[in-house]
Amino acid sequence: MSHPTGYERWLRPAVELYSVVACMLAAGLVALIPETFGLSAPMVSFATTAFLCLAAARLYQAHRILRYRRNLRRLPAYTLSSAAIPVSTQTLFIGRGFRWEARHTQRLLETYLPQCRRYVEPSRYDRFIQYLFKQPSRRGHLTQAAIGGLPRLHGVEPDEQDVCLPLNERVGHTLVLGTTRVGKTRLAELFIAQDIRRRNAQGEHEVVIVFDPKGDADLLKRMYAEAKRAGREQEFLVFHLGWPNSSARYNAVGRFGRISEVATRLAGQLSGEGDSAAFREFAWRFVNIIARALVELGQRPDYRLIQRYVINIDALFIQYAEHYFATREPEAWEAILTLEAGLNNRNLPRHMIGREIRVVALEQYLSNTHHFDPVLDGLRSAVRYERSFFDKIVASLLPLLEKLTTGKIVQLLSPDYEDLQDPRPIFDWLQVVRQRAIVYVGLDALSDAEVAAAVGNSMFADLVSVAGHLYKFGVDSGLPGGKPGTKPTINLHADEFNELMGDEFIPLVNKGGGAGVQVTAYTQTLSDIEARLGNRAKADQVIGNFNNLFMLRVRETATAELLTRQLPQVDVYTPAQSSSVTDTSDPAAASAFTSSTQDQLVGSRRPLIEPAHLVALPKGQCFALLEGGALWKVRMPLPLPDTDDDLPADLRALTAAMRRRPFGPKTAEPSGEPDSTLPTAPEPPMTSIAEASPHE
Repeated sequence: MSHPTGYERWLRPAVELYSVVACMLAAGLVALIPETFGLSAPMVSFATTAFLCLAAARLYQAHRILRYRRNLRRLPAYTLSSAAIPVSTQTLFIGRGFRWEARHTQRLLETYLPQCRRYVEPSRYDRFIQYLFKQPSRRGHLTQAAIGGLPRLHGVEPDEQDVCLPLNERVGHTLVLGTTRVGKTRLAELFIAQDIRRRNAQGEHEVVIVFDPKGDADLLKRMYAEAKRAGREQEFLVFHLGWPNSSARYNAVGRFGRISEVATRLAGQLSGEGDSAAFREFAWRFVNIIARALVELGQRPDYRLIQRYVINIDALFIQYAEHYFATREPEAWEAILTLEAGLNNRNLPRHMIGREIRVVALEQYLSNTHHFDPVLDGLRSAVRYERSFFDKIVASLLPLLEKLTTGKIVQLLSPDYEDLQDPRPIFDWLQVVRQRAIVYVGLDALSDAEVAAAVGNSMFADLVSVAGHLYKFGVDSGLPGGKPGTKPTINLHADEFNELMGDEFIPLVNKGGGAGVQVTAYTQTLSDIEARLGNRAKADQVIGNFNNLFMLRVRETATAELLTRQLPQVDVYTPAQSSSVTDTSDPAAASAFTSSTQDQLVGSRRPLIEPAHLVALPKGQCFALLEGGALWKVRMPLPLPDTDDDLPADLRALTAAMRRRPFGPKTAEPSGEPDSTLPTAPEPPMTSIAEASPHE
């Protein structure tokens, strides 16, 4: 069956069956008429056993040939219920497959030879099955066969094994690439289910955060089912922009280690290319001034307050001045009011036209006195700008704030901490990490991609800040009895992450591992990342930080080459037949000509796999580059259907509405209105943190 060079002949008739038949006949004849062969009784038993053993050995070889040929045409179904998914504290289960080596490249090359076509292409029975599948009345019976692609890519190895990724490799982050509807979300379900149910050596669960831009109802349902199976349903949180009445609330700028992080999270989403860089820097400074003033006034920053004071900086200046003078110089207000009484629109300074009279009076008073306060000086510098000029330089900031504060979305992103009648919980990422919670983030990108991207960017920026805090101080910093330096495992799954990422995502993948963050990112093509970042160098920087690569079916050659260029070339052999005839001109020769026929193996260098193979992958199958360069061919299990009887009423209604209206609610508000069948708000699975301090 094999050649010393490693060349195997598996695509051929199963000639071993002839030996099986001959051995069975010989065993029967020896057993039934031993006298014909002149054998004694012990020799009859020995010969019969020998023939049967040889028949069994040849039958096994024939079975391998037939199974190999069958797998090249149609793989057997591989299904697994969610309860049967193996969970380990050492490895992450991926599916069944094999380590791809040079012999598999050789076998795959052989399937393309013309003489082997009849062993690879579908038989009449297979074509009949495919015909039945195309009939609508029979579709439900044959769904398992509708995976498309070339089965031969996985059928070249008949002996599969469970494929797992060591957990210590996940901290290097994982990238999953594949075109639409080929199994990325189902692979995510497989990984998320294990992350939810896994416990570490101390018996603690892991943090699981899932970003789902499009809002997959099956993914949400699976997450809750797994949380309940693990006894973690009280730790489960749902944040969904499309259904604000049934969503938890979140303040992206309410918690920070340094107050300047508030400005960084907002200004980081503005364009910094070309002439926009100057406006971005001013927006950062202006938001930083507002955030510092709010904290000094004892108010927690949020998008609504920032937008209010970006539009009307005069009100914040007056409010902070009242607070400042009330504690340090109460008698100053008499002088300020005296100045205010003597001002009118005719004697205002040119650059202060359009400002409130009290703002002008405050500016004149501060100019004549010596008061040094960084926050007050920052507000003064802002109100000194001419009003029309000021409106121009903050114009780039206002559209972003409008996206984050329009409609009911403002209730989610700028929660009212003092409203005790609102049962919707308020969370932040540090609290999520401390409680080892499970968070589903639905961004409703199909309804409003701009808002989804803005919110996703804000959350990523907030996560970067939390990762920095965990890296420096650990998760229990400041808590009684806490262990300094403790860093729990944070499993971050970002589906269609190219729609959410910005510059904030880069430090999350190249530095987040030190804080225990394990990113698993899912997208379609390499170009999606480059288009989102607007820079090929930044895209390469992001890609270079993913140590594990899963490549499902892709349609872009550049994406396929991301994997194939990292693989070596191997020696493969192609059979070649040659024949020749040589005439002789010697009349006395015994023969008129001589002929020769040769079978040769022609060697050549080929890539281990080629981009064309990745384009032809069946659904639910992938090539995985793991552990520093080991190439595995994997197929994921098809999920068996699960009932949703275990879902609470609010989540059952939410998932039903998500399935019924896949493109989001059709309302006038950008954030969307909830379906009328949904409850006003779910029971809060986590405690509200309204009493938390605005910063660490």
